[in-house]
Amino acid sequence: MKILGISCFYHDSAAAIIIDGKIISAVQEERFTRKKHDANFPKNSIKFCLDYASIKIEEIDQIVFYENPELKFKRLLQTYIDFFPKSINLIFRSLPSWLLWKRKWRRNLLKHFLEANLPIEASKLSNNEHHLSHAASAFYCSPFNQSSILVMDGVGEFATTSFWKGDGNVIEKIDEVQFPHSLGLMYSTLTSYLGFKVNSGEYKVMGLAPYGKPKYANIIKENLIFLDDTKFQLNQDFFDYAFSAKMFNQRFCDLFNQPARAPESQLTQFHMDIAASLQEVTEETVLKLSREVISQTGINNLCLAGGVALNCVANGRILREQNLDGLWIQPASGDAGGAVGAALNYYFNVMENKRSVDGSNDLMQGSYLGPESSESEILSMIEIYHAQGEKFDDIELMEKASNFLINGKVVGWHQGRSEFGPRALGNRSILGDARNKKMQKIMNLKIKYRESFRPFAPAVLEEYANNFFDIDTSSPYMMLVTKIRDKIKVIDSKADDELFGIEKLNQVRSMVPAITHIDYSARIQTVNKNTNPKFHHLISTFHKKTQTPILVNTSFNVRGEPIVNTAEDSYKCFMRTEMDVLIIENYIFLKENQPLFHDEQNWKEEFELD
Repeated sequence: MKILGISCFYHDSAAAIIIDGKIISAVQEERFTRKKHDANFPKNSIKFCLDYASIKIEEIDQIVFYENPELKFKRLLQTYIDFFPKSINLIFRSLPSWLLWKRKWRRNLLKHFLEANLPIEASKLSNNEHHLSHAASAFYCSPFNQSSILVMDGVGEFATTSFWKGDGNVIEKIDEVQFPHSLGLMYSTLTSYLGFKVNSGEYKVMGLAPYGKPKYANIIKENLIFLDDTKFQLNQDFFDYAFSAKMFNQRFCDLFNQPARAPESQLTQFHMDIAASLQEVTEETVLKLSREVISQTGINNLCLAGGVALNCVANGRILREQNLDGLWIQPASGDAGGAVGAALNYYFNVMENKRSVDGSNDLMQGSYLGPESSESEILSMIEIYHAQGEKFDDIELMEKASNFLINGKVVGWHQGRSEFGPRALGNRSILGDARNKKMQKIMNLKIKYRESFRPFAPAVLEEYANNFFDIDTSSPYMMLVTKIRDKIKVIDSKADDELFGIEKLNQVRSMVPAITHIDYSARIQTVNKNTNPKFHHLISTFHKKTQTPILVNTSFNVRGEPIVNTAEDSYKCFMRTEMDVLIIENYIFLKENQPLFHDEQNWKEEFELD
């Protein structure tokens, strides 16, 4: 059975094809259009998925949309009523488009398919509820036969947090928290208050939090979010997101006695303390919710999805404090992952096909589900840009690549199928030597052109992870933050007290300072030989020469740019930055050997800052 799942029209549109319960391909539209978080109809993603599966659209048995627009319209009507007369502007702004276009979702999806030259039959089109798609993307991809499922995001139709029970091929909803009470929207509101972009900058707040102290946590809990034993509510007196384009109001600013930070302006200790306070409250809430869903289902495995599940620090606390039998987090936890969940839910839950799980291996195949660069594509790129590269066999490639890294070079690494989701996991990555105390600063300021406070993640050989990090499970999708081991720490508490901001990050804290955050934590990716043999081979070669099985791994892009997709994307990013070496499959390109690069459009003009 061939099923196409799609998500679009809000953010992070994507497509996925499932054949007989196996994920054949999945990719976000942004990778093709080069527009970050592209929400448009994923015509390029659908075309790739069909081509990769070698099937035509007529051969698809079912197309499943990841949410229910009609139910979403009912929630919008309820919002008009609940917040009237404040919602008047919202009514005039949104109601016409819903009546004329969005509510007639089947007709409009068919129109988009036809515009993309992909004719389909209306009878083949169905939909899920938004949170069901998230829940399905987590449970059906997990290695568990039974699991509690927790979904947390901004909002789907009505639900913002939902509890589910997964058993075999069946998913059952247990309970939910409804809009406007939303943990995701509270986090986004404070993200906006701190001067970062909503639905894009939340991870920056998570990275900023360790610089501060949670001085305002009680203010947040006493005024903004009320926690009980099972759920939470938000005090809507401080929030405007339900009826306005603004997330918060003046009363919100008055609560903290500070105006909102202007984007790109200087970060102060106040902003860091707000981030720390928000993160602490979020973690406390997530822990309560995870305990509650397990209490209600009686199942001690836990699956997570939804945008809040990308909060790796909170995930790490669940792992450490919940004493679970198993934890699995969908790597594409945001709306893109809904495309996979929509298709899998139809195959297993609707069509009642049986699952086969082994308790350890998941369905995501390392999340390497996107396009790969063929030899002809690489040669075409070389011809177009007159690029100077040389091809090597695998042994020579690993020797040269590891030597580049040891010598302090920054390497763009483009291999195999691109990753599905927001993380680069060794196929579209920028790599560096984690032992190099200057590497973090070099990568942030000269390669990524991003805020200097942001940490980098380690890619570590799975078999050595426990030697360096306080973790006894695999973390293949970079979804868990854990502490580094005491034996590799370098502690200078006096210097910590005297330093401020980015100066703290530049302090050497471990034997691998480039990936050690200021609280001695790291967001780790464990690299498995079977899942990604080429990346494992590289790190193993580096390990033999340095006795360190760890590399810095960050996404192959500049700030505001989607992760690179094609060989051309990688070469352009390489030439736009101060990256030293580019490796595409088995071709090596050295910066000093490249011809003058004529960038028709500066990347800062092409990509809007995130």
